[in-house]
Amino acid sequence: MRVRWLGLAALCAATATCGTLLSAKFDRQLNDKYGQPNPATFDLRPAPAPGAVSYERQIRPLFERRCVVCHGCYDSACQLKMESWDGIARGASKEPVYKARLRAAELTRLYQDAGSTSGWRERGFFPVLNERGQSRDANLAGSLLYQMLAQKRRHPTPAGGLLPSTFKLALDSERKCPRLEQQPEYEKQQPLWGMPYGMPALADAEFALIEQWLAAGAPAEPPAPLPAAVQTQVRSWEAFFNGDALKQQLVSRYLFEHLFLAHLHFDGDAERRFFHLVRSRTPPGQPIDRIVTRRPNEPPGVQRVYYRLRVDPETVVDKTHLPYALGEARMRRWRELFVEPGYTVASLPSYDPDTIANPFIAFHDLPEQGRYRFLLDDAHYHIMTFIKGPVCRGQSALSVIEDHFWMVFTKPDSPATRTAAFLAAERGELRLPVSGAGSYSQLLRWRRYIGRQEAYLSAKSDFLERQLGPEEKVDLDLLWDGDGVNPSAALTVFRNNDAATVLPGLVGPPPKTSWVVSYPLFERICYLLVVGFDVFGNVASQLDARLYMDFLRMEAEYNFLVFLPGETRGALADRWYRGAADEERKFVFGKMAHFDRESDIAYRTANPQGELYALLNQRLAPILDRRFDLAADNAAGGGQVQQALLRLSRAQGRAVNVLPEVAVVRIEDPAGKQQPVYVTLFKNVGWANVAHISDNHERLPDEDTLTVVPVIAATYANAFYRVTLGDLDAFVAAIAGGDAARDYGAFATRFAVRRTDPTIWQFSDDMQAAYRRQQPLANGIIDLARLENR
Repeated sequence: MRVRWLGLAALCAATATCGTLLSAKFDRQLNDKYGQPNPATFDLRPAPAPGAVSYERQIRPLFERRCVVCHGCYDSACQLKMESWDGIARGASKEPVYKARLRAAELTRLYQDAGSTSGWRERGFFPVLNERGQSRDANLAGSLLYQMLAQKRRHPTPAGGLLPSTFKLALDSERKCPRLEQQPEYEKQQPLWGMPYGMPALADAEFALIEQWLAAGAPAEPPAPLPAAVQTQVRSWEAFFNGDALKQQLVSRYLFEHLFLAHLHFDGDAERRFFHLVRSRTPPGQPIDRIVTRRPNEPPGVQRVYYRLRVDPETVVDKTHLPYALGEARMRRWRELFVEPGYTVASLPSYDPDTIANPFIAFHDLPEQGRYRFLLDDAHYHIMTFIKGPVCRGQSALSVIEDHFWMVFTKPDSPATRTAAFLAAERGELRLPVSGAGSYSQLLRWRRYIGRQEAYLSAKSDFLERQLGPEEKVDLDLLWDGDGVNPSAALTVFRNNDAATVLPGLVGPPPKTSWVVSYPLFERICYLLVVGFDVFGNVASQLDARLYMDFLRMEAEYNFLVFLPGETRGALADRWYRGAADEERKFVFGKMAHFDRESDIAYRTANPQGELYALLNQRLAPILDRRFDLAADNAAGGGQVQQALLRLSRAQGRAVNVLPEVAVVRIEDPAGKQQPVYVTLFKNVGWANVAHISDNHERLPDEDTLTVVPVIAATYANAFYRVTLGDLDAFVAAIAGGDAARDYGAFATRFAVRRTDPTIWQFSDDMQAAYRRQQPLANGIIDLARLENR
């Protein structure tokens, strides 16, 4: 049948009408031979026959290594999410999640927005498994997944060198996403576009295993029951979350809105079982009846909400992995912060728009210091939620922050952070955008928000003047030191075009800017970019988030400037905002709204920012996480390797312009006497400014820097390099000396493991295994969809 079809296609002119006719003809042929599709075929999992290929033990691990590396999260190609059997059964869609749209998109969240594969068919998803009559021939002929894998075997990717320019690798490239009946025409037009896309074909044994599984009807074992000890922990935590007292209900609502993205796990569970905290109509002890809303803080539609722990059935991908531990110490801490303090909750907050848009209204009954301590306890997690959370792509809401900056926090319980009464008075000015602004222009939206922010900053300045009297000093004692034990007190953010990473510690060279984050700022970031951010929203709602994030970044940067001499603040701010609109520059650092006390830190050089960085490192030294510090003792194996990488880390400017945004380097000993060393390279792009309203983000290539992290730290990778110990000095010299910039092609030919390299799958497997060893709990599948073609 396929030979006859291809012969017919060869006679057909390459027009859209002809393609449609051929697709319809092929569909009729499948129907005639195997019967009409039944959308309910996979509403229930087909059980595997005795001795059959196991999905859990054989197929799932294979898909994780070869498919999930590109097919995970909302930015999965064609929305084909392969982290679980349910995602494969759901199938694919031609509608991308990431696009500019005037109206909010229909929600397509797996496990939420449809309860069955037949429900997903009603939402426009098409199958990749056979939904016609079940036989070996039908299950292969009717499986788009099989046909796309087989296409790659018929037309393998050319080995070595670059992919043909016909390949579309940019994240915003149009995806063809053919349905089964369109696949023959797709193959005729783009024979090399089989799966894995732009990568080598699967090995014979891998393909044969998948073929055997698909031929058997894609069966899968039912989910394994939880061990008794884990079930006991689930019951204990659900009892905590669902206390009847109004105080406990309010606490649980607050916790849910901050933890709905978390991969919750129990202390001592060696199996890495993860759970999600969800809202349910049913109490503990009954099956979960999940409450599904567009955002987690929207009206639940029931009088009483129950908070339940639902097992996460999906493979962990690094770009959404947010581990968060539950244990006895955690419960004691939450009781200390929220349950034991003697306050009263007379009524629960409503879910009206003004309340859900303002956490300072919704949760004003909860102790303000308790809320701040809760955020600080796991600041790394909470900052990661706006990097790894619903966006999947670092640039969706975050192109309004610098590529590399450090973040520290104001100290709780200091006069400057006892803000409960202040927030109660100013909460009306702190309303966050939660929906699109219709036809308002960008400038009008910016002016609408600027009035509220100006009023808030003016009140904040007056508040600080009152709180910090003559006896209080503006020095590093105002900054949180992690209570001497918590490494979340210092964080580093990398935002590299379409990737983003948060690491504990003060990592990399001294950055252009840094943030000092207070409780009101911290809470607004969480509600703007996590709780209130709608990845399926229209362009206006996402623009609102970006515009408002401008204000939060400005406020955090100015908080940092307060610790510098007053006479240097203006010049430094001018450097940060070169090319920005005058109105914006006046707003950011003008006299109207900012606390303007002189710093009490005694500076001794003409470079106070550098001194401040050194003082921060000194103050936070007891808690700094040194795993990501290249200068730490024995980092990257120490000796020759560490010294070479330290030289590499000093490369900057045009010498590093040519490098990819994020790269993983494997340094190996050909003699096998030493284990391979993996390091991550972050290129930090220099910008004149990242102010959104000016929309004039001028590149400053002479200000590019390079951060070398002595472990695997890449959620995404744009390039892989393989370097032997003997070639390490040459690798470093090629970058630092500019040879790579002058002829990147020759550099990549020598060191890069390109997409077409026959060894790239082994490189990926080894890297993922090394990542699991380095980060047993925090690792997830590293995404390969962003691998470049240079």
